[in-house]
Amino acid sequence: MEERNFETLLVTGGAGFIGSNFIHYMIDKYPDYKIINLDKLTYAGNLENLRDVEDNPNYSFVKGDIADADIVEKIFSENNVDAVINFAAESHVDRSIDNPGVFIQTDVYGTFVLLEAVRKHNAKLFFQISTDEVYGSILDGSFREKDPLLPNSPYSASKAGAEMIVRSFYKTYGTPVIVTRTSNNFGPYQYPEKLIPLFVTNLIDNIKVPLYGDGMNVRDWIYVEDNCAALDAALHSGRIGEIYNIGAGNEKPNVWITKKIIELTGKNESMIKPVADRLGHDRRYSVDCSKIKNELGWECRYDFEEALKKTVDWYKENENWWRPLKK
Repeated sequence: MEERNFETLLVTGGAGFIGSNFIHYMIDKYPDYKIINLDKLTYAGNLENLRDVEDNPNYSFVKGDIADADIVEKIFSENNVDAVINFAAESHVDRSIDNPGVFIQTDVYGTFVLLEAVRKHNAKLFFQISTDEVYGSILDGSFREKDPLLPNSPYSASKAGAEMIVRSFYKTYGTPVIVTRTSNNFGPYQYPEKLIPLFVTNLIDNIKVPLYGDGMNVRDWIYVEDNCAALDAALHSGRIGEIYNIGAGNEKPNVWITKKIIELTGKNESMIKPVADRLGHDRRYSVDCSKIKNELGWECRYDFEEALKKTVDWYKENENWWRPLKK
């Protein structure tokens, strides 16, 4: 399989959790690549995530919205953008339940704006970062890439809608696209509204952790650096027009994760505060990752429990990063 090479990447949502980790990964591995980070800097975007690379001559930041066609066009007109890696999205399920319109605007319309720019300027690739949540819930077995999409929250529906726009550009215009659907990421720089950083930071401050329902909702957890390596493989060697599932096979009920974090922070189970279940809460996510492993040779490097401890230690050691966010 022929490997693609790039000179300039436009990374959207690069100040967010996965996007900033991806930028760090790419700068370390491909120091000659020029990386442009386009981020709206909503509450979840934080330039502190990239403070150590801001002076790198091959890195630049543009504040802007992917749904703003003028800003996107300006970036493409002034730079020879080879590929767009689209992390930019509203992504918190609870917020999508409260305000679904914002998710449709950013996740669907914003994806369309980026695709139009890729098509107009004949870029080499549009790479859509999607989620396993587009499949909906599965009680037994694992979803494969050709399974139907049955999203159950406004967030996952907006991501599924973005994928449909991506597919339409590939089929109608021949726009070169790749889509990845990744399971739950964890690691450094994750905004402390998501389960692992919320629970870790709460427990550091002796605040009880809110556990939805019976705590038996199952997620597959992947350390963010393993995900970045998978994205790298798909970016450079994935087949155009294809979708790749990315997961780690670390399926754990939320209550297990909660108890493990309690153990790693030296607390006890009295710190668990059961709360009413989330509306439309999917019971289990699971993806079959044989395609990316067999085609691209990707495998996880990190042991789950070691990576979880590494993550908990990062939040313990970086209170100056998360405390301003929680205020």
